[in-house]
Amino acid sequence: MDWLNCIKTKFTKKVNMDRNLINALTNSSSKRLKTQFLLELNEDTATSKISLTYDSLRELLEAVAISKGYKIYNHECYYSFLKEILNESIFADKFNNFRKIRNDINYYGKDVNIKEAKIIIKEMIDLIEKIRNRFLNQPF
Repeated sequence: MDWLNCIKTKFTKKVNMDRNLINALTNSSSKRLKTQFLLELNEDTATSKISLTYDSLRELLEAVAISKGYKIYNHECYYSFLKEILNESIFADKFNNFRKIRNDINYYGKDVNIKEAKIIIKEMIDLIEKIRNRFLNQPF
């Protein structure tokens, strides 16, 4: 879905920048990521760790969107936001890939082995670090 469709369908709307909400979202994002680190990676926790890391990433993107004056209500629109508003096509493609993986886990019961989970989690954490540094001036 492109950005214009996100606006037309009201999955995105203009809002005032809210520093308190941005701080709350980045704090919540950090807590989810810390929780993910508390879990040992094994066959039973692999998908949970991926979901927690994805949720951390999505909350961080929500904070960035609000800092730019947008409220986004659809995960697909975060892709459009990254690509069309922030001009970060590589970030957008990575996020969209993670979104699909998370959807497969949450909605279709896909299982992920430990080796795959390590790679996915590492890549998501790398994207989280880059977004925090570039758009929120917050080191990881």
